[in-house]
Amino acid sequence: MNNNLNNQYRKELQDALDAVIAHDSLTEASNELGIPRTTLKDRFDSAVKQHFQPNADALKSAGIKIPINVPFSEDEEKYKKWTPLQCIDELKRIVKANPKRVISRNHFRVFSSISESTWNKHFGTFHEFKRQAGIVLSRHVHMHEKHVAKHAAHDKQRDLNTEKRNYEGKYDKPHDERWQSILVGSDIHDKECDPFWRRVFLSTAARMQPDIICLNGDIFDLAEFGKFTIDPREWDVTGRIMWVHTFLREIRNICPNAQIDFVEGNHEFRLLRHLAEATPAMRAVLADLHGFTVSKLLGLDEFELNYIARMDLAAWRETDITKELRANYVNYWDALIGHHFPYGRQMGLPGWNGHNHKHVVWDGYSPIHGAFEWHQIGCGHRRLATFTQGEKWANGFLTVHCDTHTKTSVFDYSQITDHAVTGGKWYTRAPAEIVIKQGNI
Repeated sequence: MNNNLNNQYRKELQDALDAVIAHDSLTEASNELGIPRTTLKDRFDSAVKQHFQPNADALKSAGIKIPINVPFSEDEEKYKKWTPLQCIDELKRIVKANPKRVISRNHFRVFSSISESTWNKHFGTFHEFKRQAGIVLSRHVHMHEKHVAKHAAHDKQRDLNTEKRNYEGKYDKPHDERWQSILVGSDIHDKECDPFWRRVFLSTAARMQPDIICLNGDIFDLAEFGKFTIDPREWDVTGRIMWVHTFLREIRNICPNAQIDFVEGNHEFRLLRHLAEATPAMRAVLADLHGFTVSKLLGLDEFELNYIARMDLAAWRETDITKELRANYVNYWDALIGHHFPYGRQMGLPGWNGHNHKHVVWDGYSPIHGAFEWHQIGCGHRRLATFTQGEKWANGFLTVHCDTHTKTSVFDYSQITDHAVTGGKWYTRAPAEIVIKQGNI
C-alpha cells in the first residue's frame, strides 16, 4: 500500500473494494455508495493495484468463509490449544491406526483431529514432531547410522588403497651409473593434450633415452568425473582411457629400458574414487571394460609403471583429500623431489611440481645441496579450455641431470610455444597442431 495516500483517499478505496466484493456488482455497489459507476470502478482498480484487503464484513456478505490471510492448509475448525504431549498422543494414534503406512504431513493433516498450527508451534517441522514422538530416529542415533554408512561405503576404497600401493617400486629399473637423467611431463590431461607438446615430448624421449621418465600427475583428465559438469551424452570415458594407454605404449616402445614413475594427481584420484564407488560414469566405462582393475585402468602392468599413490582414497572431506594428496611424491637418491603440488617445495630439496599449468622457478638453499632450484613446470594440456582461461597457461616439460654422488642437479626446462628447442634440436608447430592463435603463439 502507498503510504503517501491520505487517510480519506485510503478510506474511499477500502469502501469501494468492500462494496464491490459484498454485492458482486459494480452497479449495486455504486448505488450503495452514491457515486458514479465509473468513479467506483477507478477506485476499485486502484485498491486492487495497491493490494488492499477486504474486511471481514465484506467477505461475510459475499459468502466467503475462509479469510484470505489464513493458509489453505490450516483448518481453523480443528485448532486446539493442546500441550506438546497431547499432540504427540494424537500422532501416535494416527500411526497405530495405519501400521503399514508411512505417515506424511498431508496424511496427518487430513486424518487427525487437530490443525497444523496446533502442533507446529511446539515442534516447528513435521519431521521433528515425529522425532519427538519416537516414530523416527533421534538425531544422535541418526548421526551414528550416518557414520556407520560412511565407513561401510569406504570399505571398497580401502581395498583399492592396498592394490594401488603395491605398485610403488614394483617396476624399478636401477642404473648403477653416477650420472642420471630424468624426463618430466605433467598435467597432460589425456585427449586434451596439446598435439605439438606430445610430439616434442616423445621425440625428446627417443633422442635422450632418459634413465627415468616421471609422469608427474594428471595424465588423465576425465572431465566426466569433474566438477565442471558436461552433458552425459558426450561422455567418452573409454576413449580417454585408451588415449592414455596409447601414449604410454609409445613411451614404453621408445624407451624400453627406462624406469617410468607415475605420480598420482588429483585427476587420477578422482578416477579411482569413481571406480570404488561405481558411479554412473564409471558404470558406463565398465560396460565396455569389464573386470578392469586399478592396474588395467592405469596400464601399470602392461607398460611396467611404478605408481606413486600413498594417499587414502577413503578421505572424507575436500580438506582431507588435499592433505592426503600431499603424500604422493617421489624421492630420487635423496637429491630430488617430484611432487604434483607446489607443497613439495617445502620439503627442502631441489625438485619440481605441476598442477598449476604455469612455469615458475624458485631458488632455495640447504647446507647439503647449497643453492638449488625448484621448478613448477608447465602442462601438456592444450592452452584452450571452456571452463577457465587456458590461454594463460604455459606448455612445457623438464629435463633433470643429477650427480647421484654429490646430490647436485642441473635443470633444463623446455618451453613449448609455436616452436621449441630441446637438446639443440628445433621443432616447429605444424598447421594441424595449432590450438589457439594469440600473438605469435
